[in-house]
This record gives sequence, structure tokens and C-alpha cells, in this order.
Amino acid sequence: MKNLPKDRYENPLIDRYASAQMLEVFSAQFKFSTWRRLWLALAESQRELGLAITQKQLSAMRAHLDDINFTLAARYEKKFRHDVMAHVYTFGDAAPVARGIIHLGATSAFVGDNADLIQMRKGLELIRARLMRVIDLIAKFAKKHKNLPTLGYTHFQPAQLTTVGKRACLWCYDFVLDLDEINHRLGTMVFRGVKGTTGTQASFLQLFSDNHHKVRRLDRMVARKMGFDKTAPVTGQTYNRKMDANVVATLGCIAQSAHKFCNDLRLLAHLKQMEEPFEKTQIGSSAMAYKRNPMRSERVTSLARYVLSLTNSPAMTAAEQWFERTLDDSANKRLAIPEAFLAIDAILGILANITDGLVVYPKVIASAIQAELPFMATENILMVAVETGGDRQKLHEVIRRHSHAAAAEIKLHGRPNDLIDRLKKDPAFANVDFKTVLNPKDYIGRAPQQVDEFLRDVIAPIKRKFGRLKIEDVELKV
Repeated sequence: MKNLPKDRYENPLIDRYASAQMLEVFSAQFKFSTWRRLWLALAESQRELGLAITQKQLSAMRAHLDDINFTLAARYEKKFRHDVMAHVYTFGDAAPVARGIIHLGATSAFVGDNADLIQMRKGLELIRARLMRVIDLIAKFAKKHKNLPTLGYTHFQPAQLTTVGKRACLWCYDFVLDLDEINHRLGTMVFRGVKGTTGTQASFLQLFSDNHHKVRRLDRMVARKMGFDKTAPVTGQTYNRKMDANVVATLGCIAQSAHKFCNDLRLLAHLKQMEEPFEKTQIGSSAMAYKRNPMRSERVTSLARYVLSLTNSPAMTAAEQWFERTLDDSANKRLAIPEAFLAIDAILGILANITDGLVVYPKVIASAIQAELPFMATENILMVAVETGGDRQKLHEVIRRHSHAAAAEIKLHGRPNDLIDRLKKDPAFANVDFKTVLNPKDYIGRAPQQVDEFLRDVIAPIKRKFGRLKIEDVELKV
């Protein structure tokens, strides 16, 4: 892409966002090398089951799995208007002794569909590793700040206190649920296998002289050679396109979680309570030099919306397939599936960068608490006053009047919350020790303990199972 003339469109997912690892998975080299490996696996298995295929032919194929002449393939495709046959001929030119047995008995979907499944599996494995990195970073952040009280918000209005660490667990759990979905997709993914033109395996049954046992073995042997334990029990010409829809829907789940997390962070940045990392030479605005825009979080939400829009295409494609197959899936698959993977790969790379450098401002958080805590503390103040001999109903009315007066000072005049000063001066609350009822840590419930339990019961088992998945952080391109 970088070698293209600058008067041609360049895909931002390639130039600006996705990692080299994911770009490789969906590259032409990976795709067509996989096609050749599939042809080799088919020929090897056919020889093992008795067909007249020589070691010399297999060796010739094996010697040219990766040296693809893309210029020649393009010429063949222009001539034949068929991408698979273009690569059959190109492979045959590279290994002429094997020309006659390449693609023997197969249909185009043998290489096209099986390679797509291999790409999606490899892509999901890379996504899983990146997702684990994000989960681990958020979990560490939650542990560090499990005791730090902060305002909880419902409807983006101040609510009961929570802790910064407990809120982080909410973000983390979203991604844990996404990890469960990724694991489910990887655990249930099956190979299309060797099924023939309409899925009946008729051509292979003819090759093996009506030996059904050998045809079934061929299906299993090729799958194992390509790293799959199971093949689809039935197919048409293609594997069921619901598999594509399910995979992209799973990627959409990650987009939902990422969007929610980054929206929260953008709101917290506005409140000056938390923000994403901001580099020393980073410019927030070309006009307003003082600004610290949450550009990484904004980029994540932007890409996440794109992924969510892509989830519709594979679903509609699955619904549109006629009988054993139609070809209206092809152009759509070439766009929707790789771009969903590339965008989620980019999102998780950015999230790792964000979560590894989150900045918390405890004093701003404490100031926000103090502005609202007097209202939240009224129930505790009421109970203490009742315990020292007060009348609950009368005290409730006194608190109500003072609360409305204090709220008016805040909203109408922009003054600080003076509710506590008002209550201190009222004889009805003379026996209340206001210092003891205004400790924020008395209003966070079991938030710190919930963090400990979440890290122990949810995160620790995941790390024991998938802790071996190591991946380096992606350096942001922009």
C-alpha cells in the first residue's frame, strides 16, 4: 500500500491503525500461500489413500508454497476471470510436474473457504492475545485504585459513592465477557473440509471408486493437516455463512465494550478526574494550545462505530445465500471480514496504550465528592440524630428544608455546598459528630472487597489459563 501512487485511495486501517501482525494475516501472501498448503494437504492425503500421485509431484509443490508470482497470477485472472483457476495455473507453472494433480476433485471453495476459516482463526487468536493484554492492564489499575472513593454516576448525575478501582472492574468485566465469546468461537470453529461442488463429495467418491470410507477419511486427514479437529458435518458448496456472521458479531461485542469504556473516559476527562496519557510534545488543538483532547479514546469510539456497522453485512449475507450457494457473498466478505478484524486489532492496540498510562487526579475526585457528599450523608446524619433522641419525621423535614436552600445556593448563585454548615448551626443536630459522618470511605459499601473478589475469582483463573499469551504493545502510528 505504501508503494501506491499518492493519487490513489489508501485504506486508513492499513496506513494508520492496524498492526503489522494482523495485516499479515489478511495479506495476499498469507492467503495464497495457504491456498497452496491446502492443495498440498489434499494431494498428500489423496496419495496416502491410494491415488496415483508421486512423491516427486508432492516435493515440487512443497518447494513452491511461498514464492508466488503475483504478476503472473494477475494475468491469468484477467484471462480466466476466475481467481482460483488463476492461482491453479500459477502454481502449476511453478511446479510443472504437479500441474495435473493440483486441485484434483476440488471446487473453488476448497481453497477459498478453508483459507478464510484459517485466517479468521488466526485473527481471533491474535485478538484474544490483545484482549488479554487490555484485561490485565485494567485489572492492575483496578487493584491499585480499589480503595479510592469517587462519585458514582447514574444518568450522569451524582449517585452513591463507589471507588475508582470498582468502576474499572465494570470496564474489565465487559472485556472478560468478550473473551468468553472469543473462546467460544475458537472452540466451536470447524473446517469446511473436502466436500466437493455442492457438498455431496461426488467428485471424490468417483476418484476413490465409490469407497465412502476413504472419502470420509480424506475429509478428516486434510482437516488435521491444516490444524483442525473437526469438519463441518454438512455443507453446500460453501461453509455456512452464519459462521462469518457469528465471528464478526463477536468482534462487534469488543467494539461495544471499547466504545463504552472510552466514552466513560472522555466524560471523566471533561470532569478532570481521569484522563488518557498525554505525551509531552502532543498537540491537543491547532488553535487552543492549552487543550488536552482525549484523541486516543475518540479514535477508539470512531473505529468501534465502524465495526458495529460492519456486523450487519455478514448477517445479511448469511440470510441471502440461495440453496447450495450464490456468489453475492464474495465481494462483501473481502471487505467486511478483514476490515472488522483490522479495526478491532487497532482498537485493542490503542486501548493497551491508554490503559497502560491512565492518569488519575485524586484531589479533583475528592473535591467532586465533597461537593455532593453533604446531600448523600443526610441519611446517616438523620439516623445519628434519631439515635440521640430526635424525632425522625421532624428531623427529616428540617433536612429537607436545609437541602433545598443549599441546592439553591449552588444552582442559582454558583456558591459552594453549605448544607453541612446549615445543619451544624441547627439545634436539632447539636449532638451529631459531623466529622464521623463525612468520611467518604463510609459510603463506598463493599467496593474494595468486590475488587479483590473480582480479581481473585474472575481475573486470576483467566490469567492462569491464558497467561502464556504474550504480545507486545503496538506502537501507535499517529
